[in-house]
Amino acid sequence: MSTLTDDAAAGDGASATPPARAGSRNPRGRPVPAGLFRAFWRWHFYASFVVIPVFAVLAVTGLIYLFRFQVEPLLHADVMRVEQPAGQELPYVLSDQLALVEEAYPDAEVGLVREGREADDATAFAVTKDDGSVVDVFVDPWRGEVLGELDPDTTLSGYAVRLHADLMGGVLGDRFIEVAVCWAIVMALTGYYLFFSGRRARVRRRQKRASGARLRSTHALVGSVAGVGLLMMVVTGLPWTGFWGAKVQELATAQGTSLWSLDHGAESKPGSRLDESLPHSHAEREVPWAQGATEVPSSDPDGEDRTSVANLDTAVFVAEREGLAHPMTIALPGDDGGVFSVIGDAFHDPSRERTVHVDQYSGEVRSQYGFEDYPLAAKAVAQGIGLHEGRSLGLVSFWGAALFCVAILFLCATGPLMWWRRRPSGSGSVGAPRGRMPVRATWWLAGALVVLGVVLPLFGITLLAVLLLDRFVLRRVPRLRAAFDTVD
Repeated sequence: MSTLTDDAAAGDGASATPPARAGSRNPRGRPVPAGLFRAFWRWHFYASFVVIPVFAVLAVTGLIYLFRFQVEPLLHADVMRVEQPAGQELPYVLSDQLALVEEAYPDAEVGLVREGREADDATAFAVTKDDGSVVDVFVDPWRGEVLGELDPDTTLSGYAVRLHADLMGGVLGDRFIEVAVCWAIVMALTGYYLFFSGRRARVRRRQKRASGARLRSTHALVGSVAGVGLLMMVVTGLPWTGFWGAKVQELATAQGTSLWSLDHGAESKPGSRLDESLPHSHAEREVPWAQGATEVPSSDPDGEDRTSVANLDTAVFVAEREGLAHPMTIALPGDDGGVFSVIGDAFHDPSRERTVHVDQYSGEVRSQYGFEDYPLAAKAVAQGIGLHEGRSLGLVSFWGAALFCVAILFLCATGPLMWWRRRPSGSGSVGAPRGRMPVRATWWLAGALVVLGVVLPLFGITLLAVLLLDRFVLRRVPRLRAAFDTVD
């Protein structure tokens, strides 16, 4: 994604239309902004320094995450794969499987149960050991055997999830990704300008069989298609960010509403958020985004049904009765006041997202919360996340997301390759396109930058930092001025 077109490339000035100067006029008599093409190309070039490394990582980890259900069982078939014995129709019930795990790990706490998606998948139990570490313990539901354990954070998809979330760098990594996401918007928008403005020059270069013309045209064509997906992925990925997403939620809450609305059925004293009731390493993988901050009600240990203790199978039965689909994920009660929180399967259809909280004593539904309860903003985000993860439209969105990741990797490779071929070797310059953004002469450009800076604060902050650096450092130090191809 370094350069999207080439009609102002080094050595091609004779075939390209010279950039207009401020105050000049086109044939229709209207003023033409100075150097808009080269200025956009320059910003496209410099944005790539932040965007390319981050989006290369996001594309690779995104591919791994897309194919996790196919790849992980192959890598860990000894614990994740099972085989139904001939003649056996029903597996061991979940409560019996839970008893096996508790017997194998007497000093640990079982916090989560995840049913297998297929008949040959093992049941997974999230177990927190006495040293605080969390592992997934797998049970053969047909033979009633504990098969082994895996650290979910050290599997291939576990590393992919953590890199995709924050580059495994905590808050700093999250902010760096958000900055790259903001500048990716700039790359996409400037790229489209270059694509349409430079189409004639690209045709001329191909006709002349100029060096690199085919690669540049292919880069431009792939970028024009991938840019739509890039903008969609950026918009649907922003709700996960720790700065923009959190600030939007705070703003909504301050106005008396919430992206998550209210769990209207939670009449009992709330215990915690749903994402807090699961082991930390599982929360972002198992809980639908729009339900993460919903309140979890409490069971009533002093109620009339105190002696009628429900179990895991009761919770699943009640969830089935309420319409939840298998495979289910069940968060187990953490104490005497906890509930069974059953999350229904909505992998291919976010509109089916729903969680049912079941009293651990009476087996009654304490509350439930689903897509139909979401406010409009949360519904839009939930559907967007389904598209982001390649699951909302079945195989169409799955393969579309996979091809998008491949396209991004292609752009991340061909952009630097084009720069490497045209770089001015031995000059001490990075070979950036020479141009200055005519902000004063172009009101719509100034307005667009202000809007982006307000809507995306990290973009605004970094843009201001770049402009100050250019104004007070790069333009005043001759060696830096030459190295970064700065112009007045």
